Amino acid sequence: MLPVPQASSILASLGQAAFVWDLTADTIAWSDNVGSVFTDVPAGALASGAGFAKLIEPSRSVRTDALAQSAPARGGEGVAYRIEYGVRASASVPVLWIEETGCWFAGPDGKPVRAQGIVRINNERHARDEQLMRLSRHDPLTGELNRTHLIASLAESIEETMRFRSSSAFMLIGIDHLARVNDAFGFDVADAVIAEVAKRIRAKLRAGDVLGRFSGNKFGLILRNCTVDDTNIAAERFLAGIRDEVIPTKSGPVSVTASIGAITIPRYARNADEAINRAQETLDGAKRRRAGSFSLWRPNVERDAQRRVNIRVTDEIVTALNERRIVTAFEPVVEARSRQPAFYECLVRMEQADGQALLAPDIVPVAERLGLIRLVDHRVLELAIAELAASPNVRLSLNISPDTTMDPDWWTGIESLMRAHPGAGERLIVEITETVAIQDIDDVRGFVTRLKNFGSQIAIDDFGAGYTSFRNLRKLGVDIVKIDGAFVQNIARSADDRAFVHTLIDLANRLQIKTVAEWVQDEEAAVMLREWGCDYIQGRLIGLASPERPWAMAGDAALPAAG
Repeated sequence: MLPVPQASSILASLGQAAFVWDLTADTIAWSDNVGSVFTDVPAGALASGAGFAKLIEPSRSVRTDALAQSAPARGGEGVAYRIEYGVRASASVPVLWIEETGCWFAGPDGKPVRAQGIVRINNERHARDEQLMRLSRHDPLTGELNRTHLIASLAESIEETMRFRSSSAFMLIGIDHLARVNDAFGFDVADAVIAEVAKRIRAKLRAGDVLGRFSGNKFGLILRNCTVDDTNIAAERFLAGIRDEVIPTKSGPVSVTASIGAITIPRYARNADEAINRAQETLDGAKRRRAGSFSLWRPNVERDAQRRVNIRVTDEIVTALNERRIVTAFEPVVEARSRQPAFYECLVRMEQADGQALLAPDIVPVAERLGLIRLVDHRVLELAIAELAASPNVRLSLNISPDTTMDPDWWTGIESLMRAHPGAGERLIVEITETVAIQDIDDVRGFVTRLKNFGSQIAIDDFGAGYTSFRNLRKLGVDIVKIDGAFVQNIARSADDRAFVHTLIDLANRLQIKTVAEWVQDEEAAVMLREWGCDYIQGRLIGLASPERPWAMAGDAALPAAG
């Protein structure tokens, strides 16, 4: 056995001290090095369990509780225990975090009469635990609450406002155009902007308000005991604090603004999900209206009615897809000079229970808005390829949304169908609609190239009404331009429309791109278009869409090539 002085020296080098605690007399005997562990604690405070307990936080009874909460071992054996606690000698010194490991022994009545063990300083481990706890609750970039704990705080706040019949507000503050900062300066500068915006918001808070990072460029803010007027004033305070001074970064000063969407709780939101959804919706509306603005959620009868319609229509479209009630009608496109059929456009129809059919204008805009257009496009593709496989001499065109061109599942479907039906791709014209902007022209060009490898042609539908420029036509390698019917239908009576359509046809001819004039209503317009060099026409004059198959009734006669 080591001599006591040598044992004390070893314990001191490890930052530890040994003790024996006589619980009956409430006296504690320590190893000689105890002063090196409890440097600021008077020796008298360590001499008894009661005296030592006065220094312990957060619970003074942590040591006696540890002994009482475990059953004594049989045969007089000791019962092991391990506890952690803080020791503070006075208010002017920091807490010393201690880990105590020992055994206690029972008397004849089974109650603890003696404990012995070792205490050691555990400040570093406690600091690590505290840091891990903080990281689990806080965003590492800004130091504010993370999304999980922000939402938990929001739920608590809503419960409190309902219980005490008070009013609060929840805000989402979004930094405007942060992607531009990323692109111009890099993500590290954007992170510096986010951190600085958090500081500026924090500087404008009242006591009791709760701030957290909701997502990449958004902060959530709970304003307790806040009226509508208070919310308006606070929003302007936050907006001004963010926009009025540039943000210094390592790449130079950056100027940013923020937009705010807010909702009064619990009046307009009875739970956290409702508050978040409505604040997000209001923030999006504020950004669309003007960057750097504020909007407070209000009930909107028309909006709610439209949402109910959206839910109903979504269900109808999905049900029609599942029940194979999405079908096609065929509208002829003829050569402007010979009036011979060149190809047929497949137009989507949705059969209803009453026998009526919803037309493309009733289906496509809603499907695009609700994110269902790719499913509809895929069904129309299946139907078109089936028609091409069944009728080897027919040429068909079909419309797809630019969103569909970005869908890998849609491309997998078309590739599989093309390989299953060799030659069908060479008789297919894919019309990319201009109803939504083409976000990434290079991605669409890749889609076009893959289609052309199957022999298909590419058309831009409704040209002149959307977002595609002649430069993009060349970049995409478009074969056909379909001139929007809104400009064609009145060319016999409108000089402006005549000038516009004539110019489009002339430019397309110079680029060696074929043209189709939509919505041709009368013979006078058809003659004009032919004289201007328009290649194909379609519309009421030629014949509207029909579920019938004219090529089948004509004996499947060969159709002229569209190219």
